[in-house]
Amino acid sequence: MEPVRLVKISKYLSKHLRHAPEDLGLTLAAGGWVAVDELLSACAAHQFPVTRAELEAVVASSDKQRFSFDEMKTRIRANQGHSVEVDLQLEPQTPPDVLYHGTGEKAVPAILQSGLIKMSRHHVHLSQDMETARKVGMRHGRPVIFAVDSPAMHQAGFTFYRSDNSVWLVDEVPPQYLTVITP
Repeated sequence: MEPVRLVKISKYLSKHLRHAPEDLGLTLAAGGWVAVDELLSACAAHQFPVTRAELEAVVASSDKQRFSFDEMKTRIRANQGHSVEVDLQLEPQTPPDVLYHGTGEKAVPAILQSGLIKMSRHHVHLSQDMETARKVGMRHGRPVIFAVDSPAMHQAGFTFYRSDNSVWLVDEVPPQYLTVITP
């Protein structure tokens, strides 16, 4: 399958499974799930046909693992990053000793003042490794990486979750738990 086609499908799915399911006539069930057959029919009805093989290739090959199937591969969901109201049914987890957040250098002054806030998303996204954080930061200009003192936050009562694709999620990160790391 053409990599360009798979990227196009991934972006289309991201839009509709994270931000605008109603544009395809979809309703996300608890956990953010939607029936695969319903999704494929909706895509075709909106002039963007996707085959089952293409869908499976996108889920399997996505470098960011944005999507997952249920155990029977009858339902699919976006793992995180939703702007629509959805309960992903994630369980609280104890975070690792350090987590990272990448951003563009223009955002650093505001982050140092206000911390990391979820904006239009459900959570702040954190990664367990600096390379992933750097890649995220590069999407926003020259990357800057923040280290997050996750044990101190956890001890202070902040709740952490880990999505199916190992992205760590938290409602906010106040500035006192952040340290700028020079990439």
